[in-house]
Amino acid sequence: MSPEPNPIRILTVDDHLLLREGIAALVASQSDMRVVGEASNGLEALEKFRKHRPDITLMDLVMPEMKGVDAIIAIRAEFPEARIIVLTTYTGDVQVLRALKAGARGYLLKGLLRKELLETVRAVHAGRKCIPPEIAAQIAEHAGDEALSVREIEVLRLIAGGNANKQIADQLSITEETVKGHVKNILAKLSANDRTHAVTIALKRGIIEL
Repeated sequence: MSPEPNPIRILTVDDHLLLREGIAALVASQSDMRVVGEASNGLEALEKFRKHRPDITLMDLVMPEMKGVDAIIAIRAEFPEARIIVLTTYTGDVQVLRALKAGARGYLLKGLLRKELLETVRAVHAGRKCIPPEIAAQIAEHAGDEALSVREIEVLRLIAGGNANKQIADQLSITEETVKGHVKNILAKLSANDRTHAVTIALKRGIIEL
């Protein structure tokens, strides 16, 4: 196949070399696209974007130096037209919404790369948004939920770190009664049975990360 005159130029951003190589191999077999750059973290992604000005950026979310969502925000602050597709193993609705609000135009689960990557790249390049049905369903399911406050998320992170109420109170300079109030709200908002269940739900939905 002879290459197209203007192939879709792709930047891949992921801290796993094997994944980047896998994407490069998939793209190499296509006449209408090519990989023009690779980065292993968000900071490097911004540098490579400035250098290559790709048509499509494939962005991992969890990376050292600078996380994916922060990199999306940084790139789009300089290049508002940037078309970015998130690649991730996470299906959490909060994580997805964060990426979409930052400006991602597509969301692709790493397990579906081989099957869906090429079509997703073409669709986003053509100006469409691409969100898998199972992720869209999860966003819809939680659309009416009351969000946790910044303080409640802080408390939840400390619970996830194995801290008891008294330790949380000390660390946040609040009373133990206040902590108990926050815990009660967290359980209600997440429909959780107990603290451990709340942490499990929060991790799954991308509200907190370990």
